[in-house]
Amino acid sequence: MPQMGVSVSEGTIAEWHKAPGDAIAYEEPLVSISTDKIDTEVPSPAAGVVQEIVVEVGATVEVGVVLARIATGADGGQGVAGTTNEEVGTASEAAAAVGDTPAPSSDAPAPVEEASVEVDEGPKRAKGGARYSPVVSRIAAEHGIDLAQVEGTGRGGRVRKQDVLAFVENGNDSAQGEPPLHSESPYRPDPEPAGAEATGQPLSRMRKLIGQHMKHSLDTAATCTTWAECDMSAVEAARKAGPQKLTALPFVARATIEALREFPLLNAWLEGDRHTVHESVHLGIAVSLGEEGLIVPVIRDAQDLSVEGLAKRIRELARAARDRTLRPDDVEGATFTITNPGQYGSVMATPVINQPQVAILDLEAIVKRVVVIGDDQMAIRPMTILGMSWDHRALDGAIAAQFLTAVRRRLEAAG
Repeated sequence: MPQMGVSVSEGTIAEWHKAPGDAIAYEEPLVSISTDKIDTEVPSPAAGVVQEIVVEVGATVEVGVVLARIATGADGGQGVAGTTNEEVGTASEAAAAVGDTPAPSSDAPAPVEEASVEVDEGPKRAKGGARYSPVVSRIAAEHGIDLAQVEGTGRGGRVRKQDVLAFVENGNDSAQGEPPLHSESPYRPDPEPAGAEATGQPLSRMRKLIGQHMKHSLDTAATCTTWAECDMSAVEAARKAGPQKLTALPFVARATIEALREFPLLNAWLEGDRHTVHESVHLGIAVSLGEEGLIVPVIRDAQDLSVEGLAKRIRELARAARDRTLRPDDVEGATFTITNPGQYGSVMATPVINQPQVAILDLEAIVKRVVVIGDDQMAIRPMTILGMSWDHRALDGAIAAQFLTAVRRRLEAAG
């Protein structure tokens, strides 16, 4: 069982991607492990053939326990003349024992703590006969990408995961179906009704953990919610004037960070009777994983980043979350959280506080509406609702309102 974070002491085997006798490449996903923080894929520390599965699906083991053994060598342990057939996992060959973390040898690749690489088994056939791996197909579906438009760099022009991510990074997915972070109208067509096969299924481990955390928060905090309207005209102008295709979220993040420096009581944890105010802003950004749930990766020392730097880090963490390459340390230690359901069209929500934090900010859809300005004049402006749930044990309504006003003031003066 590999060390997957400073506070993670055990993990549960969720799925084996290989069986005994299967060939496996270096860093190819071998097993999915669930912790109390995240689910993640663990790559193979060596190329060869899976010789033994030591820990079965559903078992929970401590860090350091060997999970599987891989036969290594030029023939992958098949017994070809001139090669070795090693029993990986012994003291002398532990570099390929999944779950161990020994020093790398000179003739074998160094083990990697975590990675997510393309799985070649079970490829899907698209129109025109092209075949894509499940990883490539999933990323393309999440970003609304037509894989026929992606130039493959693999053998025979095959589209690899890196090709799709590069396509996304270059901004080519902006008009291909991914929900926008702002909109002219908050309304969306009703989703297709779920099929009969989707009923009666047990909750996934992630959904159970989310439910437990949210119920614990509601049982623990004295939750109140405050809303404030915000004119996003300045943000929209700054977005259009900039060289990058930025969304509204990094502007909101930057304004929030500055407001937290002005009102540090919100950049805090409340654990029992202990109220800890943090100097650095470690900003959590909620990322939707669709039907599977959500996760909140953390931008550490966010106060040191510009709007452009925040946008880059948000993209990196969101991609890692959807590719299942986040580590447990990537989702720990947030001092304040922003959630962004407005990208899916909602106009008002009551977010649940991410314990032990004392507040969470909610960014809703940016909608053009008629508003009164100046001396009873009317104008059409891009407006949004900023909502914040906060813990009345740590704060009062006056501080919450002042904080939201500070965020709004900065957004309305953006650029």
